[in-house]
Amino acid sequence: MTEVSDRTAPPGAGSRSRAGVIALCWTAIVVDGYDLIVYGTVLPTLIAGEWSLDAGTAGWIGSMALLGMLVGALLAGIVTDRIGRRRLMILCIAWFSVAMALCALAPSPEVFGVLRFVAGVGLGGVVPTAIALTVEYAPPGRRNGANALMFSGYSVGGVVAALSGIVLLEQLGWRALFWIGAGVGAVLLVVVAVALPESVAYLAGRGRREEAAALAARYGMAVPDAAPAGGRSGGVRALLAREHLRGTLLFWVGTGFGLLLVYGLNTWLAQIMRQAGYPLGGALAFLLALNLGAIVGAPLLGSLADRVGPRPVVTGMFLTAAASILLLMNRFPTPVLLALIAVAGACTIGTTIIVNSYTATFYPEHLRAAGLGWSLGIGRIGAIAGPLYGGVVMATGAGFAANFLAFAIPAVLGAVVMALVPRRATTA
Repeated sequence: MTEVSDRTAPPGAGSRSRAGVIALCWTAIVVDGYDLIVYGTVLPTLIAGEWSLDAGTAGWIGSMALLGMLVGALLAGIVTDRIGRRRLMILCIAWFSVAMALCALAPSPEVFGVLRFVAGVGLGGVVPTAIALTVEYAPPGRRNGANALMFSGYSVGGVVAALSGIVLLEQLGWRALFWIGAGVGAVLLVVVAVALPESVAYLAGRGRREEAAALAARYGMAVPDAAPAGGRSGGVRALLAREHLRGTLLFWVGTGFGLLLVYGLNTWLAQIMRQAGYPLGGALAFLLALNLGAIVGAPLLGSLADRVGPRPVVTGMFLTAAASILLLMNRFPTPVLLALIAVAGACTIGTTIIVNSYTATFYPEHLRAAGLGWSLGIGRIGAIAGPLYGGVVMATGAGFAANFLAFAIPAVLGAVVMALVPRRATTA
């Protein structure tokens, strides 16, 4: 895509400010990750304690937040071109912060499930907005790496959720972990409202060229050309046009397989290890390893994707995830299992992160936010299926090995799908 700048910025101008934008997006994703993964952290307590949930009910509740995220991501793809990335981010953070506080007050599993759906609507809008802003503000040629680094915040949130469970769950109860999410979200809301800039591409696309030029100069960026005639709107019709159709459908399916793995494992891993005989703290340590692996591995693999291209990297990561999950079927010593789970985290959560940046760079600028919103929205079907899928497998009582075999299958299918993605017609 050709870009022109209405003003000439000094060399290196705005690089620190652009890093600040990405840091704000990272922080939003940390809170987003915490609020999602905290359910997997408290699940063993909800099953054995206050509500005595069975596997089916636990899976249903786990999927409610993800169903909400599907709605939120699709709405983000529609609303973002009307109100802008900044206002959408502020609205979503306020929404899920209030919902998390209400979850902490839930009197029953049924009400809790509904409130998890409500929280998911806000959480679902944060993800495509943060990715779109990160890809826009990242230096050209480093967008996969920058997005992987930014989205490692999801796993940082998972680590915080697991550590909070280890330290606080038995002393303060599960509701305290939801109050923490609500409180941190309220602080984040103030910071984002003060410091997050608008998207230059959004301003330019709305005809606000002077504002776009001023913001671009401040951040050392170029102002993108206006969208082609008839294509300013990032609607699904444009995504399904002939030149994008195959890639769009494959990204939807590949994102779905990735999210099934991420949310299925984050929901059920601690309980699988609990049933294998580990105490609560030891079981949560496996959830911690899953997310630590993504924190370390995703940025490294994102940088590799910038050098060799995202398609071979994400295909190889899906296959590596399948291999590491299959190896978990063996009862190796605990340190070996933890290492394998860390690899699985890098190549499930990390794969999804890189698929997101791959999706963003596949489309031209004016379709980027909509492409991400629809990919994450449709892909949420996989996320919704993940906790349900894990619950069904657990309910069969087939045993420790079968639980992991069930999660290796979608990893193989994800590799096949991503290997079929065509070359994009535009450059990032």
